[in-house]
Amino acid sequence: MKIAVLGTGFAGRTLAGALSALGHDVVVGTRDPGEALARSAADAMGTPPFSEWHAANQHIALETFAEAAAAAELIVNATNGAGALSALSAARSANLSGKVVVDVSNPLDFSQGMPPVLNPVNTDSNAERIQHAFPEARVVKTLNTMNAGLMVDPGRLGGGDHSVFVSGDDAGAKNTVTALRQELGHRDIIDLGDITTARGAEMMLPVWLRLWSVLGTPDFNFKIAAEVRRGRGGDRRNI
Repeated sequence: MKIAVLGTGFAGRTLAGALSALGHDVVVGTRDPGEALARSAADAMGTPPFSEWHAANQHIALETFAEAAAAAELIVNATNGAGALSALSAARSANLSGKVVVDVSNPLDFSQGMPPVLNPVNTDSNAERIQHAFPEARVVKTLNTMNAGLMVDPGRLGGGDHSVFVSGDDAGAKNTVTALRQELGHRDIIDLGDITTARGAEMMLPVWLRLWSVLGTPDFNFKIAAEVRRGRGGDRRNI
């Protein structure tokens, strides 16, 4: 597929590199390509400047949000949660119409210091706001409950035996995203339901952040183990 990854941070770079390695035609989108390439300092998380990554990945083009989205079949929102709507607005609604938009962002609010809080939370979600703002897009929420390394290489932890969630209103879009995740190596994929269920996936982030603090590493994920009874005969299905 032709895939646009919006965002030049660590998650965007990691996803772009992995999807390109799988044979997809990938471009990275940013607000100002010239400014992104001109940065010479690491970001607040210590990630080296984008120009260093791009120098080693010159086969992946860097374009404006609008240019990247216009040519793409599938768009990945890997911007930070607070900037997601602004970035997708810059990508332009017409360029999102009818396309699968994969939201891996989390609406973390750092305005009150650490740890951050979620905004929105409980009665809304970042994914829902994106779907409401761009009703012709086919928004799918997924991969937001793990770090970027596990997004693209789940096998590095527990042989890949951990869970990834998906939320969205469009069944076809969710199937497309599920196939893409399977290419990346994900096996335990749980469909939570429509786009409103993204609230639950996003609300896992406060737990995730506190686990990171306790464990001292971001290399962990959730595994859902359940015995589901279905039908009058009590048929069981293990998850």
